[in-house]
Amino acid sequence: MNRYSQMLSKMKHSPAMERFSRLYGHRDGELARQLSRYTSLVKAHEELFHAENGPLYLISAPGRTEIIGNHTDHNNGRVLAAAVNLDCVACVSPRADMTVRIHSAGYPAIELSLDDLSVRPEEEGTSAALVRGVAKGMQNRGFRLGGFDAAVTSDVLGGSGLSSSAAYEVMVCAVIDALYNGFTCESTPRAQIAQYAENVYFGKPSGLMDQMACSTGGLVTIDFKAEPVVTPLSFSFQDAGYSLVVVNTGGSHDNLTAEYAAVRTEMQGVAEMLGEKVLRQVRPEELWKHIPELREKLGERAVLRAFHFMDENKRVKDMVQAVRNQDIPAMFEAVTASGESSWMLLQNVYTAGTCQPLSLALAMAASMLKGKGAWRVHGGGFAGTTLNFVPNEMVDDFVRRMECVFGDHSCFVLDVRPEGAAVVLKEE
Repeated sequence: MNRYSQMLSKMKHSPAMERFSRLYGHRDGELARQLSRYTSLVKAHEELFHAENGPLYLISAPGRTEIIGNHTDHNNGRVLAAAVNLDCVACVSPRADMTVRIHSAGYPAIELSLDDLSVRPEEEGTSAALVRGVAKGMQNRGFRLGGFDAAVTSDVLGGSGLSSSAAYEVMVCAVIDALYNGFTCESTPRAQIAQYAENVYFGKPSGLMDQMACSTGGLVTIDFKAEPVVTPLSFSFQDAGYSLVVVNTGGSHDNLTAEYAAVRTEMQGVAEMLGEKVLRQVRPEELWKHIPELREKLGERAVLRAFHFMDENKRVKDMVQAVRNQDIPAMFEAVTASGESSWMLLQNVYTAGTCQPLSLALAMAASMLKGKGAWRVHGGGFAGTTLNFVPNEMVDDFVRRMECVFGDHSCFVLDVRPEGAAVVLKEE
């Protein structure tokens, strides 16, 4: 029996099934779906690479949901986020050289050498840039590098606000870490390495929240005032009677980097005019005092976005306290207020024009959930997804109504995943 057969056999036994259950939850049919998914991935690696020597790994990194704290991380604010049970998974084996070969389902294969870790402008916006950037980030921190062959699959929908790029970056970091460093990189440096790859190599000026949530796992609040302080929280939405339902409205923010970057640029522009680097360092009274000159030089939108930051940063503190108190009404009040602020002040629900799917999804959610749950724009915004907290008894009807408008399979009913990057299984 070769290593592939041994891996496939091992997946069917109780330790592996318990692992799947921890990572993906207990919804009807979920364990069978994951077993089928992982089986296909192992078989794909065998067909593509026929690796005869060395260990075989199954490594996973989750997507994430932003509960509250919309566009605060890049100005050293606070967030509340959670890893979810959608993930990017690799079946991977080490190589004797520095070559990396990755075949991701639905995407062109990539091949590159880790002997050259220089930034390549022609790779900007590509998976190759993320791989090269993660490797360079790990090298900068003293980690060993080596080549690998990987078959990859992901159900973290690209461009949807569930952080497919962060899941991919964290997965690549976990692969190199597991193969060549004994899986010793802790969650915070792993997230920082992933952010470095996205900022410097991929060319997207993201904050650290996405990578931190994917890397750490569970429900966490993160304070970015200086070095990120991650505080795990204990709360189960399912046990409280609610499901997290993400609605994919069909738009993608893959081509909206300029819109996304302008949020950060305008917030920091306000801070700089007030003598600081980021808005976290600005006192609200100083913002109020200088509205006329800020408006004249930067425009009204920059001032509105600064107001959003000030209010949102306080809302995260209120939300965390509500979670600790198990106060559902206070939690949903904060989430809904966050969504309204994102829509009115931050202005990241739609771009100019008549195409406004997020606005429609939010209006529908408000009609169905007012007084019963909560709703808001999810992630970077401008396109993509909404996040909804739906009473369990309403989930089927909520999903049916949303999918009548946005299409079959546009809704994801999610659980919070307790682990971040993980070695799911290893076969020597």
